[in-house]
Amino acid sequence: MKRVLVIEDDINIVELLKIHLTDLACEVTSAQDGDTALELATEHKFSLIILDLMLPGMNGMEICRRIRMTNRTVPIMILSAKSEEIDKVVGLETGADDYLTKPFSIREFIARVKVIFRRNEETAVYEDSTGSNLLKYDGIEIDIEKRKVTLNGSRVDLSPKEFELLALLAANPGKSYTRKRLLNLVWGYDFEGYEHTVNSHINRLRGKIEIDISHPKYILTTWGVGYRFNEEL
Repeated sequence: MKRVLVIEDDINIVELLKIHLTDLACEVTSAQDGDTALELATEHKFSLIILDLMLPGMNGMEICRRIRMTNRTVPIMILSAKSEEIDKVVGLETGADDYLTKPFSIREFIARVKVIFRRNEETAVYEDSTGSNLLKYDGIEIDIEKRKVTLNGSRVDLSPKEFELLALLAANPGKSYTRKRLLNLVWGYDFEGYEHTVNSHINRLRGKIEIDISHPKYILTTWGVGYRFNEEL
């Protein structure tokens, strides 16, 4: 059974989400403030964290940052009444996997939760043509099943989206992806106008795996298109 943590101070929304998450065979735990949420997120393993931005005391962005400091893999969905583009971009770049603006339809909420669960289960989408779960290229090793990356024998700490970007590109060396296509494949939705989110994630990823980010070895820029993994390694 999947376990979901709902961090929301509006009891009515909590109860509504509980009903529909239970219908998806989820066990739901809730928290109404940041301190309680962080304690639960640290002490228990969850399949998904649903996080409201507007909370009393510690705000949702700070909670998201703190969760990501100790847990790089748990999916986080942000709920917020803030619909401005900058808020969505900041939320995604803070480490969230999805951003849903209030008021939202339950049908859309359920669809997005299902996408997140499906993406967690279908790691095989990043397997290479040989069906291998282990990708190796000149110093870098990517273990798809364990979601682990090592560079010259040393572990590289990546966020969930950084890992998924790297795994997708590395599983298809030489194939160029547009920023819009990467948004769709890695985030699961067509975040129209948020292509710069891909740029910032690629820049952070390069900073972790490239010796010289101005002359990258692994993740190359295909000018006028997007990005690709170096096919000559």
